[in-house]
Amino acid sequence: MKTSFPKDKIRAVLLESIHPAGVEMLEREGFAVETRKGALEGRHLETAIKGAHLLGIRSKTAVTPEVLAAGPRLLTVGCFCIGTNQVALNDACHRGVPVFNSPFSNTRSVAELTIAEIVALARRLTDKSAQMHHGLWDKSAEGAHEVRGRTVGIVGYGHIGSQVSVLAEAMGMRVIFHDIIPKLALGNARPARSLNELLEAADVVTLHVPATPLTENLIGPRQIAKMRPGALLINNARGSVVDLAALAAALKAGKLGGAALDVFPDEPAAKGDPFDSPVRGLSNVILTPHVGGSTEEAQEAIAVDVCTKLIRFINNGSTTGSVNVPQVELPEQASLEPDGDERPARKGERLREDAARRAAPPGTRRHRILHFHRNVPGVLRQMHDLIAGLGANIAAEYLQTTRDVGYVVLDVDPTDAGPIMDGLKKIPETIRVRALW
Repeated sequence: MKTSFPKDKIRAVLLESIHPAGVEMLEREGFAVETRKGALEGRHLETAIKGAHLLGIRSKTAVTPEVLAAGPRLLTVGCFCIGTNQVALNDACHRGVPVFNSPFSNTRSVAELTIAEIVALARRLTDKSAQMHHGLWDKSAEGAHEVRGRTVGIVGYGHIGSQVSVLAEAMGMRVIFHDIIPKLALGNARPARSLNELLEAADVVTLHVPATPLTENLIGPRQIAKMRPGALLINNARGSVVDLAALAAALKAGKLGGAALDVFPDEPAAKGDPFDSPVRGLSNVILTPHVGGSTEEAQEAIAVDVCTKLIRFINNGSTTGSVNVPQVELPEQASLEPDGDERPARKGERLREDAARRAAPPGTRRHRILHFHRNVPGVLRQMHDLIAGLGANIAAEYLQTTRDVGYVVLDVDPTDAGPIMDGLKKIPETIRVRALW
């Protein structure tokens, strides 16, 4: 007789110092949690995830096809950050491994850093601070300006860009923005007709776009040439967005008044590793080590958000929020007790009920079947015929598909899941099948 996998046997491996709030959530669910401070690479990562059911990472761990192949038990991957380009998403999809991230939880932290950098560059605070540390007192106002009345151009008007818009306008700045898709302007912000129009009009240009082929070197020599003399450039988005050699040349020539960079094309893997860049050493440049979302508040919010999604998938099969598999939103799983009464399974009771449920006769259980399969005609018919042939009833069915992969969830009762699982595994199109009860 086959049943749900015991929770205390579910192994979660969390890398890169995931916030303790996430660790606590997974431990409360009864999972066995292993944490590590830094990122892992290659064979070290492959060894770490052997036998793991859940992998949690941030931006420095590369989950390649080889890594995925080394973790045959891996059920899901959590990216405790915004980006997911460090994971081989298509390979994970075709293994039935949903990948979850947290696209909104650090929005405020990045927006606040951007505003702080605008003020710091406009007032030349880093120069003044460095001079003071070297024992030099220079009270001159030369090159220092208020931001009130200045124009900030926001490239990418998504969650972070729109937050920057609100904060900048509250400080008296004029706001223009450019996005490749139409966006609702907040407050008095107005859209620019093109990127070039924005570059020509803005005193400050701040970038909030993803890393895609379209945004690679989005700001290069031609774009910098169109910017206003003395303009400021801020990149808290992705390191591939700015041509750093061109930026360094413009700063040294006095074309631009300053820059702030939190992201770089090549970033050190661990604390203490050496860092170099064409703009390192320039006095009018603020450099930070990819800390835009690194506040206690943001990291806690990210941990809670991602772990909530991971727990929901493991406990009831919901893939809402996944970036690589069909998204299926599922209700709390109902269970049939031996007396036949149906009720929702309460989260707080699950660990206490595990032993009792395993002891219940097979014919009194409702099972939830989670089935990833290749999206070709006839798969559902095969599943329905199998279940009907075993004399079971499908109480509920949920299905979503992408071009290549389908994800169907069946609530089946009353039955022993064993024969159903064995039959589903024999369907040629099956990628992965799991049972919950």
